[in-house]
Amino acid sequence: MSNRTPALGFIFVTLLLDVIGFGIIIPVMPDLIIELSGRTGSPDELLSFASKIGGWMIASYAFTQFLCAPIVGGLSDRYGRRPVLLGSLFGFGVDYLFLAMAPSLSWLFVGRIIAGVMGASFTTAGAYIADISTPEKRAQNFGMIGAAFGLGFIIGPLMGGLLADYGTRTPFFVCAGITLLNWLFGFFILPESLKEENRRKFEWERANPIGTLKSLTRYPVISGLILSLAFIYISAHAVQTNWAYFVKAKFGWDASQIGWSLAVVGIAFAVIQGGLIRFIIPKLGQERSVYLGIGLYAIGFLLYGIAPEGWMVYPVIIIYCLGSIAGPALQGIMSSSIPPNEQGELQGGFTSLMSLAAIIGPLLMNGTFAWFTGDNAPVYFPGAAMILGAVLTLIASLLARNTLKKHQVKAT
Repeated sequence: MSNRTPALGFIFVTLLLDVIGFGIIIPVMPDLIIELSGRTGSPDELLSFASKIGGWMIASYAFTQFLCAPIVGGLSDRYGRRPVLLGSLFGFGVDYLFLAMAPSLSWLFVGRIIAGVMGASFTTAGAYIADISTPEKRAQNFGMIGAAFGLGFIIGPLMGGLLADYGTRTPFFVCAGITLLNWLFGFFILPESLKEENRRKFEWERANPIGTLKSLTRYPVISGLILSLAFIYISAHAVQTNWAYFVKAKFGWDASQIGWSLAVVGIAFAVIQGGLIRFIIPKLGQERSVYLGIGLYAIGFLLYGIAPEGWMVYPVIIIYCLGSIAGPALQGIMSSSIPPNEQGELQGGFTSLMSLAAIIGPLLMNGTFAWFTGDNAPVYFPGAAMILGAVLTLIASLLARNTLKKHQVKAT
């Protein structure tokens, strides 16, 4: 495909703007939940409550996306990536406006459910990248998703922390503007990636979360690795959905400090996913990259959990983010195991798995945090969810090793 390199640039910018919109709201969510709840109590009790509500809010979004993502993946295999991607971006923009004007917690939940229905940009972007990537470049190109995530988290949370000075609703209005600009950019710039000969008929029996995951079990390697990936996705919520609550409780950070810390996470992810991964994975091979990445994740979780001072999380961020080489390596192995006309279904399966993990993960991790920080906690330990994350990643490593050895996968 002659326009492969420009197309990768287009999809990268699309994802970057999408993540900026998502990252802006993270630093203000704890305060917004407390504000809308109207509750009173000790700071620890209020933060524990906000963590539980935040976990349920993300789980409601994830449950809706779990149901809808396979439909989106199947539609993108039938009608192409471009129309599906643009539709999801427009829906997200409208949803952020909805959240900006929400008068109560219940309306925040409604907004998250709407976002779950429309949220398919990463699903379709993954299929887009698979369409235009050669087999030997797939793992590295999948790393662009992580790079966009990283850069978006440099800009997004930092903007969110700064915008919080102008009110807890301001970041949502900015989110809406950025996401709709993203949609407009894609409308005029993004080309279609899926050739007519690689399209398949849309089938409802395959366009459901259980059917999608079940259909992927036709391939033994994917069937085995999907469980390992599930444990990684669930463990990641110790950071993804719990970070703002964790650092507020343990170190007393405000929205600005939360934004700066997530910006550092973004820088680390961008450097690793956008640059180092292109050297690390070819040098180590995909299988060893999986083991190394998961091991670094586990170490990072452990050190987060026991860090006694706020400044200590910054060097740990580097260790934790280096673990992100595991995801693209696993995706590269699985993507190379199926034909071109099922790549959209595979990416839909990934998103369904992430959504299933995002139903379990926030409830498990935020619930663990709330249990160990509330007024009735058996022992006060804000880092409990991080330790649980370390345990789950070690389980993921054992599952991946068993599958790759059993099937003698050629993961280079």
